Amino acid sequence: MPETDWVVRYDGSGAAVLRFQQGEREGRPWADLLELVDDSLDAADAAEFVRAELPGWVVSGPPELGLRLLGDGARKLRHAHTFRRDLRADPPPADWAGAPLREGLRAVPCDRAPEELLESWRAAFDPAHVDHFHGDDTQALAERIGPLLAGRAIGPVLPSSLLAVDAEDRVVGGAVLTDRDGLPWVAEVFRHPQRGYRGLGADLLRRAIADAAGHGVADVQLVVSEGNPARRVYEALGFVLLETSLTVIVPDAA
Repeated sequence: MPETDWVVRYDGSGAAVLRFQQGEREGRPWADLLELVDDSLDAADAAEFVRAELPGWVVSGPPELGLRLLGDGARKLRHAHTFRRDLRADPPPADWAGAPLREGLRAVPCDRAPEELLESWRAAFDPAHVDHFHGDDTQALAERIGPLLAGRAIGPVLPSSLLAVDAEDRVVGGAVLTDRDGLPWVAEVFRHPQRGYRGLGADLLRRAIADAAGHGVADVQLVVSEGNPARRVYEALGFVLLETSLTVIVPDAA
């Protein structure tokens, strides 16, 4: 990643303390991929520096730092794990490509309107799910599904993405891959649990990964929240843990 992508914060003596990529999340400035440059700092000193330098910011960084910030009054947003699958060193099996879906479902391109994905996406992430979206349907379309499909949330949707539709042409699941600053990224995998089709998410992801590999993609990455049982599926499909991060909202300045 180019050094120009990083924002560096310094202490009073001019020494670099931390660096991050700046974005926006939850309507706040976001310090993503935050790293401590000064390895001599312990979690307590690092948290004190973050509270002073980034009050009111969303911060995604090492779990030790996030836990310290939580102890100092920060609000938890997400505890997540980043996984990667190497498509060159470990090519997908040949039978992953174009395999028929179960129970009469059809695979179609991911080019439907956001409203067509809403019901299944909502059902997949119900109130008991760790990744449940707490806004109403209008907010879900405006803040999550719409921006994702339009390429505004993470990046452009890749052609390897696909949806599953039933005999009535209703979307019952999907695997959405995006271009995250040049990095192929699995943004969403979902299925409508009340309609059955157990294992559909894994089926769709296999096909998407195989298609991406066939188009020369070297690897794909994704993030899964702590406590999401889908982690077992990703590991079974060859994804390997890269790092763990904790995202919190730093308390506003007094």
